[in-house]
Amino acid sequence: MAFKVSAVFVLFLAVLTISCNAQSLKVGFYEKTCPNVEAIVKETTNTIFSRAPTLAAPILRMHFHDCFVRGCDGSVLLNATGNGQAEKNAIPNQSIRGFGSIDRVKSAVEKKCPGVVSCADILALAARDAVAFLNGPSWKVPLGRRDGRVSNFSEVLPNLPPPFFNITQLIASFAAKGLNSKDLVVLSGGHTIGTSHCTSFSNRLYNFTGRGDSDPSLDSEYVPRLMSKCRPGDQTTLAEMDPGSFKTFDEDYYTLVAKRRGLFTSDSALLDDNATKAYVRRHAISSQRSKFFEDFAVSMVKMGNIEVLTGNNGEIRRQCAFVN
Repeated sequence: MAFKVSAVFVLFLAVLTISCNAQSLKVGFYEKTCPNVEAIVKETTNTIFSRAPTLAAPILRMHFHDCFVRGCDGSVLLNATGNGQAEKNAIPNQSIRGFGSIDRVKSAVEKKCPGVVSCADILALAARDAVAFLNGPSWKVPLGRRDGRVSNFSEVLPNLPPPFFNITQLIASFAAKGLNSKDLVVLSGGHTIGTSHCTSFSNRLYNFTGRGDSDPSLDSEYVPRLMSKCRPGDQTTLAEMDPGSFKTFDEDYYTLVAKRRGLFTSDSALLDDNATKAYVRRHAISSQRSKFFEDFAVSMVKMGNIEVLTGNNGEIRRQCAFVN
């Protein structure tokens, strides 16, 4: 009985800590110390995306990968040190592009407001602006995050849900971060933009069960098209996650998933839960773009609150790739 009481009390403290951290973030946090920060970030990112629009999706992905490991503390941006490898060296992060873009945004902010704005906040703003640049929604980003001082290679795989997770594993992974099944299906909609290496889904195409077959949850008429793109053992080819509109943030992703044409096992898994399946089909059958955009903004703010450092915790890095 004592253990149960203690466990509940510890859980209460953990939830209280997360809640307090989230409440410490606020829209307009830099209103007095760096009032033009959002304009600087938007102007710089738009310049970058105008020249290289395919960098927008990786910036959104980078923010997701940052928040799921150690919380939204910019730890994914840190370089490895002599003490070991960093998060960016882990397999799921090796294919992320855009670290140099975040460094460029940070430099622009530092010129106007040295030592004031965290890299974690800059990444959160850049992710929002990346979505907006590709004709997606924009939203008010609560700010006030501090940068972490630790980036550990070994913490990535246990915390970041991989593309081969089933629906039970996905829901549990999101729940561990304070996100629910609606957040899962909504944030999965981010797969409407960007590309993926064939290695992330080729197991669904070739010898899926060891009998030379393909994943039965994947549309059999779609499989040959993917095979023509991704040959066995292909390590370099990129495939569009939302063919035809991978540079436009829209709800076409849900149409693909409903047709069993989502690239990843985790995409197909959304059809294996009543709640997530209903959301997919609702947005696949009729255009509800404004509702999806509204939902996406809400879930992004929730994700941006995961285990944040605030107050005197962490630091404000001068360079995003290095601790001070």
